[in-house]
Amino acid sequence: MLSIDGALLDFKRLDNLANSDSPIHRLDPRAKVLTTLVFIVAVVSFGRYELSALLPFFVFPAAVIGIADLPAGYIARKVALLCPFALMVAIFNPLFDRAVMLRLGPVGISGGWISCASILLRASLTVGAAIILLAVTGFPAICRALERLGMPPAFAVQLLFLYRYIFVLTEEGGRAARARELRSCGRKGLGMRVYGALLGSLLIRTWQRAERIHMAMLARGFTGAFHTRHTFRFGTRETVFLFGWSALFIFLRFQNLPQLLGTLLTGIVS
Repeated sequence: MLSIDGALLDFKRLDNLANSDSPIHRLDPRAKVLTTLVFIVAVVSFGRYELSALLPFFVFPAAVIGIADLPAGYIARKVALLCPFALMVAIFNPLFDRAVMLRLGPVGISGGWISCASILLRASLTVGAAIILLAVTGFPAICRALERLGMPPAFAVQLLFLYRYIFVLTEEGGRAARARELRSCGRKGLGMRVYGALLGSLLIRTWQRAERIHMAMLARGFTGAFHTRHTFRFGTRETVFLFGWSALFIFLRFQNLPQLLGTLLTGIVS
């Protein structure tokens, strides 16, 4: 029960962060969505053996976290929670790619370990950028921005319903887990049969509640589109934000900044 309630509060915390007021929060959502998209494309386009060239890309999430006053520890925990999925994909690379590509003294590092670290680094950057976008924009604003950028309106509405249905499912799951604990008399589990019935009941209850919510929306004049008082305005700040960061991402994609700085320092010292 505590884990389900904690998950619900975690979702609501992201919504609360999106309601803050900062120069990043006040930007048009389309500028933030496009900038994040350019960032993700630039990061994932690197080769599997690239490591040092990816490090300068951390300046973007660090700058946004600082300007938007986001809790860095909370963002880092969210990223760490999803990184094991990338680790499951990358952990087999050292088994198949054993050619030594780097030596640190007597220790040889194979290409598999380098590609494994590269996958984890790219996963951290892309997942972190997506979480930060959600924290400074909010999921409904992201869907509206995608719709204004050309996404079919029906798909945008489906994404909004899916997002809201997560809250319905989590609330019903919390009630079901609380009822199970009250009937278990202190025991931790009641068997797989009970859990199967619990999941079936949860599905039916969430389905029925979703239908009641939909009927209430129809009774209030819902016609398939969400209308808000928020107006989109792509002004000078948004243009500077989008093209400034995009230019930096493109430069970092084609120029290995750490390598350039290392060559420059080596030339000065020599």
